[in-house]
Amino acid sequence: MTPIRLLLADDHPVVRAGLRAVLETEPDLVVVAEAATAEQAVALAAELDVDVVLMDLQFGEGMNGSQATAAISALPDAPRVLVVTTYDTDADTLPAIEAGATGYLLKDAPPEELAAAVRTAAAGRTALAPAVADRLMNRLRTPGTALTRRETEVLSLVAEGLSNHAIGARLDLTLATVKSHLVHIYAKLAVDSRTAAVAAATARGLIRR
Repeated sequence: MTPIRLLLADDHPVVRAGLRAVLETEPDLVVVAEAATAEQAVALAAELDVDVVLMDLQFGEGMNGSQATAAISALPDAPRVLVVTTYDTDADTLPAIEAGATGYLLKDAPPEELAAAVRTAAAGRTALAPAVADRLMNRLRTPGTALTRRETEVLSLVAEGLSNHAIGARLDLTLATVKSHLVHIYAKLAVDSRTAAVAAATARGLIRR
């Protein structure tokens, strides 16, 4: 049996050690490299013969996991990317999936679920944490009430306390466009204020606080 070759990308050494310990108990899985930054993950994915990259989303400074996923997915004969993170909000899942992630798993997943997700990703099939799958299904069932990726970005910045002007500068949007996004957000969430919008979106798992 040809083993599935893995690259672990996470900025926490303890997390990487834990993932390695769990995965290498499986006879068909082998960890060939580790990356402490998203940039390093992209470089190693391009350099090494890797089947699946296990990618965190947050790396502190520099490139994030979604950006690294997009860069890796664009490589010739690209490995599959399985996101393994603690975050399951729309603000996290949508950019990662749009960037080309084959799967999305949470770090509290049982070892057997993690190993199964790796094998599923290596085979080119989608592996999603139940909470993520449920949220995506709800978006499909009620598309008129789902926030777009841009609306999610705007509301996440509102939650950080940024003004409309600051949001526009951060996302390279005009003030009128920011206001238009907020109008749509309020309508979809059935609220009439920034505070209520943040509270409603947080309660629904659309943004992270």
